[in-house]
Amino acid sequence: MKKMKDTRYMVTLAMMAAIVVLLANTPLGMIQLPVIKATTVHIPVIIGSILLGPGAGAILGGVFGLCSMVSNTQAPTLLSFAFSPFLSTTGLIGALKALWVSVGCRVMIGVVSGWVHIFLKNLKVPMAVRLAVTGFVGSMTNTIFVMGSIYLLFAQQYAEVKNVGMEAVFGLVMATVATSGVPEAVAAAILVTVITAGVLKSGVLRQNAAIAG
Repeated sequence: MKKMKDTRYMVTLAMMAAIVVLLANTPLGMIQLPVIKATTVHIPVIIGSILLGPGAGAILGGVFGLCSMVSNTQAPTLLSFAFSPFLSTTGLIGALKALWVSVGCRVMIGVVSGWVHIFLKNLKVPMAVRLAVTGFVGSMTNTIFVMGSIYLLFAQQYAEVKNVGMEAVFGLVMATVATSGVPEAVAAAILVTVITAGVLKSGVLRQNAAIAG
């Protein structure tokens, strides 16, 4: 029985990882909101952390981060120096910083989401509410960790590429959190609730979803 459960766990984790890779490399990874495009790549990371636990969520977040690193390396943008260690402008230290932003911050999505869900479940919070809260918090974890790390680790380079003074960086970061992070978090709350509840109701992965209850 344990071997069957472990096999099912690994198959489910692999399937969720494949979904992350698919979203990260296709237009399906973005949804058009009235003003901006919101990413959906973190959605399977959050769902995986709910169904399989914080450890699996961390792995899925790492997959997301690696996809981000590869994408920023192959198709650089103005901010790719903060996501690809291969585009570092400040040597090894900059490369390690970029590795944290691209991969480390995304690992935290799964860790935080998984433990938030466990905490809410232990408080006997109704399933729909805890799924929505976990989705919102998981998405904001992505935005806050990434943008916060860019502010703390790459403020000077960020100011240079944005052609603004250092004193304006904090305002730009907060504006991104408000205009991009919050809408993404609302979308995540809705999608995580609908998708995860549907999966649990259907009985698919139920043996793996012990913590989702």
